[in-house]
Amino acid sequence: TNATGSQYSQQLNGSEGLPAPITATRGTFTQSYTWRVNTDYTVAPTMLLHLGAGFVFYPFNDNAPTLDYDSTKSLGLVGATVLGAAGGRFPQITGLCQTGASPACTGFGGTANMGPGAQARSFLTTPTGNTSLSWVKDNHTYKFGAEVRVQGFEGKYFTGTNGQYAFSSGQTAQPYIGSSTVGGGNLGFPYASFLLGQVNNGLINSFSTARTGKTQWGFFAQDNWKITRKLTLDYGLRYDYSTYPREQYGRLPTLSPTLANPTAGGHPGGTTFEGDGAGHCNCSFAKNYPFAFGPRIGLAYQINSKTVLRAGYGLIYNGTPGVGQTNAASNNPFLAPNFYTAALTLQNGIPSNYVSPWPSFDPGKYPLISNPAGLAGPPVVVDQNAGRPARQGTWSIGLQRELSRNLVVEASYVGNRGVWWPSSGLNNYNALTPQILASYGLDVNSAADRAILRGTVGTAAAGRFQNKFPYAGFPTTATVAQSLRVYPQFASGLSPLWSPQGKTWYDSLQMKVTQRFSHGLDFTYTFTYQKELVLGADSDSAGLGGSGAVNDVFNRNTNKQISSFSRPLVSVIAVNYRLPALGGNKYLSFAARDWTLGAVLQYASGVPILSPSGQKNLNTLYFRNTFANRVAGVNPFLKDLNCHCLDPDKDLVLNPAAWQDPADGQFGTAAAYYNDYRYQRRPSENINFGRVFRIREKMSLSMRMEFSNIFNRTQMANPTVGNALAATTRNASTTVLTGGFGFINRGSVFSTPRQGTGVVRFSF
Repeated sequence: TNATGSQYSQQLNGSEGLPAPITATRGTFTQSYTWRVNTDYTVAPTMLLHLGAGFVFYPFNDNAPTLDYDSTKSLGLVGATVLGAAGGRFPQITGLCQTGASPACTGFGGTANMGPGAQARSFLTTPTGNTSLSWVKDNHTYKFGAEVRVQGFEGKYFTGTNGQYAFSSGQTAQPYIGSSTVGGGNLGFPYASFLLGQVNNGLINSFSTARTGKTQWGFFAQDNWKITRKLTLDYGLRYDYSTYPREQYGRLPTLSPTLANPTAGGHPGGTTFEGDGAGHCNCSFAKNYPFAFGPRIGLAYQINSKTVLRAGYGLIYNGTPGVGQTNAASNNPFLAPNFYTAALTLQNGIPSNYVSPWPSFDPGKYPLISNPAGLAGPPVVVDQNAGRPARQGTWSIGLQRELSRNLVVEASYVGNRGVWWPSSGLNNYNALTPQILASYGLDVNSAADRAILRGTVGTAAAGRFQNKFPYAGFPTTATVAQSLRVYPQFASGLSPLWSPQGKTWYDSLQMKVTQRFSHGLDFTYTFTYQKELVLGADSDSAGLGGSGAVNDVFNRNTNKQISSFSRPLVSVIAVNYRLPALGGNKYLSFAARDWTLGAVLQYASGVPILSPSGQKNLNTLYFRNTFANRVAGVNPFLKDLNCHCLDPDKDLVLNPAAWQDPADGQFGTAAAYYNDYRYQRRPSENINFGRVFRIREKMSLSMRMEFSNIFNRTQMANPTVGNALAATTRNASTTVLTGGFGFINRGSVFSTPRQGTGVVRFSF
C-alpha cells in the first residue's frame, strides 16, 4: 500500500495563499493497493502447476479544501447542480485582472482568480489471473499457460457543478464602440464587471460519472528442446485477444458521418453513442482483432567451448490502448450574446436553460447548443479499427565469446518492424484537399483564391462565396475555407482516437563486455549503434517515440521520419562492488561486510530537434501545417551545443539562415527531424549503495541509498525552437538576450541538481 497527499502545494497545486473556500488550489490525494496470491503445486516429479491472481486498486482524488460548500446559502447564488454535503465547491471566478496572471495582479488592479477549477475522483481497478503448467519429458521442457487482465476506470466529475464564471471588461465598456481598447487606452474594468455580477462567459455542469473498461486474454504453448549437447531450440505460439476501451453504458460520444446534425441545420456529422436506446446507434464503434497469433522461435548453438551463437524471431502483439479518463462527462458552457451584454447576472441565479441534464444523447450535442458559433467538435472520434493491437516482428542474431576466464564479449544485430501503433496524427477527417478546392473552382496557387479562402463569408472578401452558408446558422465571421470543409460545423480536424496507423523501424548493433574482477568487483560496458524510424507513432505507444509531427496527412508515407527519441549512439557503463568480510573483530566484520556499491553511467547522442514550422499560415487554407524548408549546405547551428563555450546572455545557438519558408499555399519539403540537428548530449550518472541484513530465515531488513546526477552537472535548458523567423529581443538596458530563435533561457535548467533517496524495507 502506498499513499500520498498534498492539499496545499505551490509546486503541485499552485497555492496562492487565499483562504478556503475561495482558494483556487486543489489537493492531490493518491493511494495504491496491490494484492497478490500465488501457489505452486507439484502434480508429478516432472510436472509443476502454477496459479496466481492479483488485484490493483488505484483511487485518485483531486479535491478542493472545502467539499461541502453551499453557494445558495452562502452567496445567494441559485441554480448550482451540486450543493453542500453532496460535493459542493466554491464557484470558479476568473478574469478579474486587467493584466497579469493569478496570483499576481498588476496593471490596473483587480484580484486573483478564485475557486477551484477541474476536479474529479477516479478509481482504476485491475484484477489479473494467470496459470501455467511446466512439464519436463526426455529432452523437452513444455510449458502451457494463460493469463487474463481486466481494466476498469471510473471517473466522478465535479468540474463546474457550482459554476465557472469569467468576467471581462466588455460589460463595463462603451457598448456602442464594440471594443475594450481605443487608441491604445483601455475601456471597461473586469473587476467592476465582477462587482456588478455581470458574467461574460462560463459553464455550469451537472455531476457526471463514467466508466471505461477493457479485457485482455493471453494463451501460450512453448517447448525448450535440447536437440544435442550443443544445440537447443525454443519454439512456441502465443495468442492474444484484447478489447478496445468502451464506456460501460455507451455514453462516450463519437462522430457519425451520415447522421444529420440538428445544431448544424441537418448537415451530416451528428453525434452518436453506443448502446441501445434513444440517441444510440446500438452498435460497436470498433471491431476487436481476433487473429493475434504470435509464433516465436529461437536457437542457441555452441560453436566451441568458448563461443555461442544465438538467434531468434518472434511476432509480438501489444494490447489495445489502456483505459483512462473518458470524454463522456458533462460540458455545458455559455457565452455572452455580444460584446457588452452579460451572459447572466449572478444575483438572478443560473438560468435553467444553461443547465443540461446528464447524460445527454442529443445528436446535435456538438457544436455546443449554447454556443453553435463556436464550431466545437466532439471531444473524441473513435476509430473503427481501435480494437486492433499493434504488431511487432522482432529478430536478433549474435555471438558470445569468452576471451578469458572472467572476460566475456558479445555482439548482436537486433531489429524489428512494427505496424498498427495508435497514432492520431495521421488522419484528419476535416481537412481540405486540392481536389475539394478544385471542385469549387479554387486553386491555392492563385493569390486571389487564397484571399477568398481566408476571407470571412459575411464580407465582400469572400468574393463569389459571400453569404453562401453551408447551413442556416453558420457564423458569418467564419472563413470561406471553413465553410467548405467536409464538416463545416467543426473547427477541428476530427483526428480519430486509437487509430492504428503508426509504423516503426528499428535496426541496431549491440555490443557488450563483461569483466569480473576479484574481491566482488565486476564491470559491464554496453554500446549500441542504432537507427529508429517512425511513421506517425505516438510517443506513448511504440516505445521508440514519435512526435506526431505530420507534414501532410494525405501523403502519409512522406512522413516516415526519425523518432523524436532517437539516439544513434548510446554507451552505458555499469560497475558493482560488494564489500568482503573483514578479518579480526567479528562485530566490525558484520557491520562492514556485504554492502554493495553500484554505478550506472550513460552517455548518448542528443535527441533530435523538431524542424521549424512554416509561417505562411497554410493552416488557414488546408487546415494542415507544414515545416520550413531546409537550406542545403547551411549549418543549422551558430554554436555547438556541446562545446561548453556558450554564454546564454550573448549567444543564439540556432541558425535561422538554415531554414526558408515555403511559398504561400505550398507544403514544405523538410523532414520533421534531421540527424545533424539535435539537442545537446545529456549524461545520466547515478550511483547507489545498500545492504540486506538477514535477521532470521524469513525476516530481513534492507537499506538502500540512491543518488541521481551524482556529479551535480548543471545542464542548460533547451533552446527556443519552432519559428526560425522569430524576432531576437534583448534587455534594453543590459543588452542581454531575452528571446529569439535559438535563445537559451538561463533562468531555468534542464535537469534537477544532485538528489538522493533513502529506502528502508523490513520483510517478514
